[in-house]
Amino acid sequence: MEPFRKLEAVAAPLLRINIDTDAIAPSRELKAVSKTGMGAGLFANWRYLDPKTRTPNPDFILNRPAYRNTQILLAGANFGCGSSREYAVWALKEYGIRAIIAPSFGSIFYNNCIRNGLLPIRLDEKRIRQLAEQVAADPQANRIAIDLESCTLRGPDGETDRFAIADQDHRMLLDGLDPIGLTLTRQDEIAAFEGRD
Repeated sequence: MEPFRKLEAVAAPLLRINIDTDAIAPSRELKAVSKTGMGAGLFANWRYLDPKTRTPNPDFILNRPAYRNTQILLAGANFGCGSSREYAVWALKEYGIRAIIAPSFGSIFYNNCIRNGLLPIRLDEKRIRQLAEQVAADPQANRIAIDLESCTLRGPDGETDRFAIADQDHRMLLDGLDPIGLTLTRQDEIAAFEGRD
């Protein structure tokens, strides 16, 4: 996985609550067993007027020219609820999303994000709405900056917010480690334990 340290990017506001994994990656889009090819199906029921022909819906936020290269998603509460569909994270990553800022996440989805190098940030709903308003005023200029090393986020207004992340999750993202890679960093401890057995 690619390490995540800092990101300054366009952020797209999609402030609906309870966006589930089926909305993120509809089941009919899940025809592959690999992580590649999933980005085209991201939010397919919303992004396309006709998902079969891939006719873009001009009203959907990610289809608007100012948001086409977004790497940060501002979302509503309980983002990624529903089934444990890891494809949803794969679709977001392949599309180019590197961080999601929401008041809360589905717990399995949150863990899938960490294990796939996508940063989920929990932030107060009121602050997310403020950020969404600032970004919407000029999406290309009003970017959001994230510094994972210091666990801070800077909005277009210059205000800095701190966010919390578990130590293990923090390390996995900073170092680009999956669970196996994280385990391998503790080989000396594992060998010492086995030696005592």
